[in-house]
Amino acid sequence: MTQVAIVIVSWNTCELLAACVHSIINDPLVAQIVVVDNASHDDSVAMVQQRFPQVVCMAESVNHGFAGGNNIGLRWLLAQPHLPEFICCLNPDTLVAPGALAHMVQYLRDHPSVVGCGPQLRYGDGRWQSSRRRFPTVGTYLCESTPIGQWWPGNPWHTRYHMATTPPDVTCMVDWLVGAVLLVRCADVRTHGLFDAEFALYSEEIEWQRRLTGGAPHRMAYVAEAQVTHYEGQSSQQIPAQRLVWFFQSRLRDATIAYGWWWGSVVRGGLIVQYVAEWFIETTKWVLGHKRDIRRARMHTYGHLVRALWQWRMTPAKIW
Repeated sequence: MTQVAIVIVSWNTCELLAACVHSIINDPLVAQIVVVDNASHDDSVAMVQQRFPQVVCMAESVNHGFAGGNNIGLRWLLAQPHLPEFICCLNPDTLVAPGALAHMVQYLRDHPSVVGCGPQLRYGDGRWQSSRRRFPTVGTYLCESTPIGQWWPGNPWHTRYHMATTPPDVTCMVDWLVGAVLLVRCADVRTHGLFDAEFALYSEEIEWQRRLTGGAPHRMAYVAEAQVTHYEGQSSQQIPAQRLVWFFQSRLRDATIAYGWWWGSVVRGGLIVQYVAEWFIETTKWVLGHKRDIRRARMHTYGHLVRALWQWRMTPAKIW
């Protein structure tokens, strides 16, 4: 039987991690589970060691970020003498429904030209969670999850990027998938390398899937028959201001890798202009006495973000 090795990177998500591991521990397709703990200060490591002794648990003394943490687990797996055909990178805030892995494995076995796949994601309350994507354009970087996107939610870059015209229950080819659950072929990982560890958080899965597919569109698959519950952002929500900085620094890195230094600079300038405008709007509302505590917090967040974007510099990739 085809087997799957699973890598889970966790940071202070003890109970969610326990539920995640429990949802896959008895799946006959799972050959190995590796948990990389990114210097949690909760009981995550002790919990894994006590409840799931068959799981390989790597307790790191520093937080390596999502990409760096995954690379630690992936390196360990790739060094083993007997490696399964597939590797699944799995977030700790997920619950894998029975049969979900089997659907994804079968899809890749039936479609040998497809590099990897991911399931249909659902929020904890059962609502569908968007996870299918086209590769971002320069317009996407400027207009998706930005103030422009909030002012103009139906912009064409957002619609294209999120594949908004495709029904959620349809299995289809995509450019890349949200990294909560990614099943890929071990052979492709050996050939094209691990995550770029210079991505602290966010966008690392875009760059990785672009590299795994050689930048070709429609080489990843969204398998609607497989369903996974994803509670989303349970680690990063612990540091909301820093999360925003990481989100846009990672976008700048991905834009620069994909389109070059000049277009990366255009994206950087566009983001700075947008968030300087947001800072002025919040400052005006604060001066006028409107919900001053909220305005002060937003002024601090946007000021911190603008400084981080202004100071951002591209650093060399750390893949292996």
